[in-house]
Amino acid sequence: MKEQLRKLIVTALSSLQQEGMLPHWDTHNIQVKRTRDKRHGDFASNITMMLAKEARQKPRDLAGLIVSRLPEHPWVEKVEIAGPGFINFTLALPAFQAVVSLVLDQREDFGCSNLGQNKPVHLEFVSANPTGPLHVGHGRGAAYGDALARLLTTVGYKIHREYYVNDAGRQMDILAASVWLRYLELCGETLPFPANGYRGSYVRDIAQVLKTEKDDIFHRPGQEILDGLPPDAPTGDKEQYIDALIQKCKDLLGERGYRQVFDQGLNSILADIREDLAEFGVTYDEWFSERHLMETGAVEQAVEQLKTSSHLYQKEGAWWFRSTDFGDEKDRVVIRENGQPTYFASDIAYHLNKLERGYPKIIDVWGADHHGYVQRVKSSLQALGADPQQLEIRLVQFAILYRGKEKVQMSTRSGEFVTLRELRQEVGKDAARFFYVMRSAEQHMDFDLELAKSQSNENPVYYVQYAHARISSVFRQLEERGLAWDPKQGRKQLQKLNESHEVALLDRLSCYSEVVEDAATQSAPHLLAYYLMDLARDFHTYYNAHTFLVDTPELRDARLTLIAATQQVIKNGLTLLGVSAPEAM
Repeated sequence: MKEQLRKLIVTALSSLQQEGMLPHWDTHNIQVKRTRDKRHGDFASNITMMLAKEARQKPRDLAGLIVSRLPEHPWVEKVEIAGPGFINFTLALPAFQAVVSLVLDQREDFGCSNLGQNKPVHLEFVSANPTGPLHVGHGRGAAYGDALARLLTTVGYKIHREYYVNDAGRQMDILAASVWLRYLELCGETLPFPANGYRGSYVRDIAQVLKTEKDDIFHRPGQEILDGLPPDAPTGDKEQYIDALIQKCKDLLGERGYRQVFDQGLNSILADIREDLAEFGVTYDEWFSERHLMETGAVEQAVEQLKTSSHLYQKEGAWWFRSTDFGDEKDRVVIRENGQPTYFASDIAYHLNKLERGYPKIIDVWGADHHGYVQRVKSSLQALGADPQQLEIRLVQFAILYRGKEKVQMSTRSGEFVTLRELRQEVGKDAARFFYVMRSAEQHMDFDLELAKSQSNENPVYYVQYAHARISSVFRQLEERGLAWDPKQGRKQLQKLNESHEVALLDRLSCYSEVVEDAATQSAPHLLAYYLMDLARDFHTYYNAHTFLVDTPELRDARLTLIAATQQVIKNGLTLLGVSAPEAM
C-alpha cells in the first residue's frame, strides 16, 4: 500500500514538473509512513516539507498543488492536508482486503523485499570464548543475532554469519592448565587447584577423555609442578600464580604435548558449542579462528601499519594505541611488555580482515559488558584509514534468569551457571528464542522460567503459536463437518469482510511487510515479536466474536480465506524469529 501511494505522489509531481511548476527532484526521497493516530488517516507523507525549499513555496501551498494532481485510485477514500503541510491518506476497505490475496499468492515469500539490493553484510554474533559451555547469557545474543540475520536476508541483504573463535590467548591457556590439573588428579596426584582456574564439571569430563585416550603420557610428578610457583590467593596474587602455572605446564609438557592438552580442551568445548547452537536453530557460514590471525601474521601486520602511521607509541616496554586522539577516555595497550599482543590487537586485525574480505557493512553483536570496546575498535579502524561508520556494534544486555524469586548466578570460572542447553531442555527452544527477542536488545531482561513453561494466554509465545494452531483446528473442523472451502470464491467475496474485528485484522495484516523492514533496518527483532503478539490478539478476539463455519458459503469462504492469510503471516513471522508454528497444541 505504501508503494501504491508513493506512485500516486510521483505521478502528481511529474505532472507539476511537466507544467513547469516544480523543479526536477529525486523521487526516491519520497517518504510515506503509516500514521500513529487513525484520526489523521492511515498513511501520511512529508514530501512538501522536503521539497518546499527547492520549490520556493510554502509547504501547505505545495501540498495543495500535489493533492490537486493526485490521480484517483479505488484504494484511496480521502486525502487531507494537515498541520504544516502533511498529506494524509485515508484508505478504503478494498485496500486492506487486497492484502489477503497478496499473502496467499506469495505464501512464505510474503514480507520479502529487495530493500538491501543484495549488498553483502558481515554479521558476527555470540563468539563466546571456548572455555566452557554456552550459558543463558549467551543465548540472548544467539537468538538476537540469528533473528537479525533472518530479517536482513528477508529484506534483500546478503548475510555472512560468522563466529569468531577465541582459540588463542590467556583464557585458553588457563583452560588448558585447568584440564591438565584435573588430568593429573586422575593420574593419582593431589594438587591444589588454582583460584583462577576453570572449575566446572565439564573440565573434569575433558580430562577424563584425555586420560582415556592418552593414558599417562602427560603425567608429571606433583612436586615437580609445584616447585618454584609463587603463592596463590588468598595469600598471594592469583594472576601471577596462574601465569606461572601455565608456563610450568608449557615447560614440562613441551610444545607438542602442551598443544595436545590445549586442543583437547578447545576442540571438546567448541564441538559442544557448535552442537548447542545448531539445536538452538543457529548456524554459521564460517567459524573464524583467532589463531589463524596469529599464524598468518595478520596481527603483526595490523600493528606495524599503526606504528607506521604514528598511531602507536611505546611506554614502559609496551606499545600503546593513541585512542584518546579519537575520543576514547584513555589510550590502550596493544602489545604487552613481554611482547605478547593483547585481545585488542587481535580485534584490530580481525576487523581489518573483515574489511579486506570486501564487506562494506559489518555488524558485531556483543554483550553489554563489552561497552568499553566500542569506541576503541571504531577508533582503530579510523586510524587504519577505514570509515568507522562501516562498523555497527549492537550491545545485548544480560538476560537474568529467575527460579521463583531467586536469581541464578552465572560464572564460567566457578562452574555455577545454567547452560543454554539446560534452559532449552526446561522451557523448549521456541519459548527460549521468543522470550530472548521479546525485549529490545538494549534493555535488561528478567527471564521468567515459570511463565515460559506455562500454557496460558499470559505466555507470549504460547499465545502466538496457539493462534496458528487454532486456525488449523478450524480447517480440521471444516473437514469433519463435510464442508468445503473454495479459496477462489473466498477472494472474490472479500468485500463481505466488513465487521470491526475483520477490519482490525485486515489492517494488522497490511502492516507486516513494513514491520519486517523496520525490524531489519533498525536491528530490532523485538518489533516483529510485538507485531506477532498484536496479530495473535486480533485473531483471538475475532475468533471469540464470530463464527467462521457459517451456513452461508460466500461468507464462510471469505472468513476462511482471511484466517488462512493470517495463519501464513504468523508462520512467516515466527520463522524469522526461529520459532516453530505448530498445527496443534
